[in-house]
Amino acid sequence: MRRTQQDRSAGTKAALVAAARELFATRGYQAVPADEITRAAGVTRGALYHHYADKQGLFRAVVEELERELTDEVGAAFAQGTGPLTGMALGLGVFLDACLREDVRRISLTDAPAVLGWDVWREIEAEYGLGLIVRVLEQARADGLIVKLPVPALAQLVLSAVMEAARMIAAADDPARTRADVQQVLGAWFASLLKS
Repeated sequence: MRRTQQDRSAGTKAALVAAARELFATRGYQAVPADEITRAAGVTRGALYHHYADKQGLFRAVVEELERELTDEVGAAFAQGTGPLTGMALGLGVFLDACLREDVRRISLTDAPAVLGWDVWREIEAEYGLGLIVRVLEQARADGLIVKLPVPALAQLVLSAVMEAARMIAAADDPARTRADVQQVLGAWFASLLKS
């Protein structure tokens, strides 16, 4: 069966993202030339520029793929909880564990803010993480579990705190220890939001 142009295009993009993701995760954005990515993907340099304009555009696609995966993992953990609060604890644990992975540490937490710029990085983080946090907080508030605060502002601050915790893990000399510390602090903060 002949592949359509759309199938070939999707295959080329997938090959570029997969090759770039592996190289960026192991060596970092700056240390990986575009030619090496295209060789690893088995495509031409022209294919890279056709689909992503440049290496930075491809990097953004890699970051967004990783963020989609993380959001799905955290969302699945939230769904395993017996309610919004246990879901939040499970989701936070899954996210903080992910921050120990080299691909997340290097691509999402170290290179993304530097390569894409702080505003674009925050926009991507908000696109994938903020909606999930809003939904969980709205449910917890509707169930009468948390104090009555404006959910959009609270969700943005929760996202900011969680992302700062993630950056702390990425930059730490002892990431596992830092992960345990930030989970303790975030857990105590989230517990303070509970209705007494």
